[in-house]
Amino acid sequence: MKRLSASTSLPPSVRKPNYRRAGLQPGIVHLGFGAFHRAHQAVYTDAALEADFANWGIIGVSLRSSDMIHDLKAQDHLFSVASRGADGTQIRVVGSLVGGLSANEEREELLARLADPAIRIVSMTVTEKAYGIDPHTGGLDRAHPAIAQDLATPRTPVGVIGVIVEGLARRHAAGIPPFTVLCCDNLPSNGRVLRRLVTEMAAIRDTTLAGWIAEHGAFPSTMVDRIVPAATEETRNRAMECLGVEDRLALDTEPFLQWVIEDDFVSGRPAWEAGGALFVDSVEPYEKMKLRMLNGAHSMIAYLGQIRGLEYVRDVMAVSECRAMVERYMQAAAQTLDPVPGIDLDAYREQLLARFANPTIAHKTRQIAMDGSQKLPQRTFSAAVDDLATGRDGEVFAYATAAWIGYLLRAVDPDDPRREELKAAAAEVTKGGDPAAILAVPGLFPQPLLENEGWLDRVRQSLHEITRMDAR
Repeated sequence: MKRLSASTSLPPSVRKPNYRRAGLQPGIVHLGFGAFHRAHQAVYTDAALEADFANWGIIGVSLRSSDMIHDLKAQDHLFSVASRGADGTQIRVVGSLVGGLSANEEREELLARLADPAIRIVSMTVTEKAYGIDPHTGGLDRAHPAIAQDLATPRTPVGVIGVIVEGLARRHAAGIPPFTVLCCDNLPSNGRVLRRLVTEMAAIRDTTLAGWIAEHGAFPSTMVDRIVPAATEETRNRAMECLGVEDRLALDTEPFLQWVIEDDFVSGRPAWEAGGALFVDSVEPYEKMKLRMLNGAHSMIAYLGQIRGLEYVRDVMAVSECRAMVERYMQAAAQTLDPVPGIDLDAYREQLLARFANPTIAHKTRQIAMDGSQKLPQRTFSAAVDDLATGRDGEVFAYATAAWIGYLLRAVDPDDPRREELKAAAAEVTKGGDPAAILAVPGLFPQPLLENEGWLDRVRQSLHEITRMDAR
């Protein structure tokens, strides 16, 4: 079977890049060449190039597997994204990628690219655990394997923070302005978090370098949103039927997409607003809304699904009592928010409920359930603290917390960077039925929650209900 390529004759129904790809030069390096990037930043950049063509081609970098990079190169850096909703499917072939690198196989070429003055933005989607954040201090976790290795051998980095610091160090030594560092992961105030991590690692290496980054660098915060399930064989077969050729990087996603960005760039940026991106002075109200209303509810759905043996988000939403609990969660989360400019929170809630119930999107609860210890503090626990501070009871957040604990009790080997601690704590809970051991995991739960006996009792009661449901 022929592969998707620049010479492929595509059906008229498929949207194709409407600009001269042959003349496109790189301006962005993206770390973390996964499904979300391909369905989000790459699509926005495609729209930006159509509206205002400039040298903003993307070099996609895989920090782990090399297979996707090999596929990308074999397809002339093209891939398809299918937006599937109740009213049909729209397919576009994305052309904004102009290169691909495997950090494991092409590390020196990656670092050389970062030192190239043509590269003006380095963006990333690498998941929360890859940053090596100390949960106690918010700074570098020097025990994190990648952080420890990159502090020991800074000129041959393996982790995302080390790669950025080495790239900036090479630019500083060469007298080249820094690139803008653009985090696109679900971390609160992600730009400020990344600035702290980068400057802290740089300061350990060279205080002059750290001062230069702090003075001249830019780390705008962003909020990203689009549901992008992991691709399946069904995804690729459907793409083959629509394109007439094989696309090993094909994706299914929902029609909705959102990107809110602080407009703070060192050396320009693409016209992402052409794709609908919103540029703001502060992203925090939008990101807090998304973390609490969308991501928090998503996590609860995932754990309820795993407990009930429901494979997809849409399956959980089809259970009336689960849907009702999700709606209650969103309503409670909305009450913890300040006003969000331009957003009607009631309408946003209804939109989220419809998105989660989308029958065409096969988003696995197992995929969303990963890394709960990294996700829940900002998605659920912080909302619970704010809810209790206003005099409300935090009940729905206690239930979501209990759902996570219930998941840990039945998971043989939870996919979490703190799995060993959590497995040991879950074993203690299983013996006595009290969640105290998990609540006592260091640096996980905020102190105001641990000191609120009423809220802790609600967690215990909810866990009892959930384990009874699991037994049935």
